[in-house]
Amino acid sequence: MSMQQSSPVRAGIERLPGHVEVEVEVPVRAERGTAFAAMTQWDQQHRWMLGSRVWSSRGDGSSVGDELSCWTGFGRLGFLDTMTITEAGDAWVVVEHTGRVVRGVGWMGVPPTPGEGPSTFVWGESVRPPLGILGRAGWVVVGPLLRLAVQYSLRRLAGLVESGQLPR
Repeated sequence: MSMQQSSPVRAGIERLPGHVEVEVEVPVRAERGTAFAAMTQWDQQHRWMLGSRVWSSRGDGSSVGDELSCWTGFGRLGFLDTMTITEAGDAWVVVEHTGRVVRGVGWMGVPPTPGEGPSTFVWGESVRPPLGILGRAGWVVVGPLLRLAVQYSLRRLAGLVESGQLPR
């Protein structure tokens, strides 16, 4: 999906000036609720999301106001990404990135599909790049790489869901 289009999960999120955006969709052959349960099983996200280890740092990670923490990187090279859940629905969640490196809004979910078609994972971010103008210029390289990494990761998630390995 083009960054200019808007998924049903993304529909209510305001476009923020100075932010860069990416949104990725990947089909999954699974019931919507099952797919979303796997996507938001935070302590298992490292099994499918490249370079991420997520945990609930306040609450159980399913309600507005709950906080999540994510070590993003490889080994000791990386950063802590903290988030607060600002919206939650039956198969979608919106977070505010509150850390020092990543600031902005993220959304993910499994929007309703018409008929009996496959479900779709949706993952998006609208963030202010760190390092000011240098960060915005770097987005020309980082944006497409992030899109590929998220697409690869969501495909891994789809495989785990379709094989019955997630959710647990």
